[in-house]
Amino acid sequence: MIDTLLYGVTIGAILYIFSIGLSITFGTMQIVNFAHGMVYSLGVYLFITFLPWVAGIFPLAMALAVAAMLPIAYLVERFIIRRLYGESLDYAIIATYAVLLIGADVIKYIWGTEPQPVSDPIGIPLVIFGVVIQLYRVVVFLSAIVLFIGLKIFFTRNVIGKVVIAALEDRDGVRALGLDVNKYFSIAFIIGSGLAVLGGVLYSPITTSEPYMGFHILLLAFAVVIVGGMGNLTGTFFSAFALGMVIAITGRLYSSAADTMVFVVMALVLLKDPIFNFFRKLVGKPAIS
Repeated sequence: MIDTLLYGVTIGAILYIFSIGLSITFGTMQIVNFAHGMVYSLGVYLFITFLPWVAGIFPLAMALAVAAMLPIAYLVERFIIRRLYGESLDYAIIATYAVLLIGADVIKYIWGTEPQPVSDPIGIPLVIFGVVIQLYRVVVFLSAIVLFIGLKIFFTRNVIGKVVIAALEDRDGVRALGLDVNKYFSIAFIIGSGLAVLGGVLYSPITTSEPYMGFHILLLAFAVVIVGGMGNLTGTFFSAFALGMVIAITGRLYSSAADTMVFVVMALVLLKDPIFNFFRKLVGKPAIS
């Protein structure tokens, strides 16, 4: 059971690192950003390419992959995302989904369709209560905790972070102050994209990388953001770990339903108020507005 719990917090950590950028993007820009999956998957393949170039030094290859993806993320935001501000969500879904598809095709064209494995960069097992646990998974979990604390400090004490948080609450009010909101949106988008690459790289030794890897985690990330609350940074953190545990425990009991249970939880969250109102009416009490 310990290995199941550790797997759950590991998946939760990856989901958090990937999802936080998605949460910021939707909360500030009101954009459903499928391109986030392209940044994630393409960043992982760049990391795999850089890894032998730097003699297998994992952190250096990861830093290079993040640095290489930031200009690409900026171009996506500048020439695609920015044109969708204030438009219908349908346009954003179509445009960013097209970017996701283009990214998958680019990966297939350059790297092929064969899965790309990455070895554990630490390779040190730990024995806890008779259960063998890889130290790398503990490092991934601790990385998410450190990132959460760092982002909390950034968004509460840094000017850029404060503007982004203000925009989460009232974009029009921030504009009324004479601030260039688009500039801060770009910064938030680039930060989120860098975190997507970071999450993908950290996940690559745990799973195999393939061209459509961004599609799968993107669906899980949307569930995390919806359960945690759009633009709710703390909620995203706790929902990521909660859904990670749902995946791990369900996978242990019935592996085929692991991902399905995530969306069941998401549906229950979305139906919470209607169901609550229904039962309130049954007992004769007025429904909440």
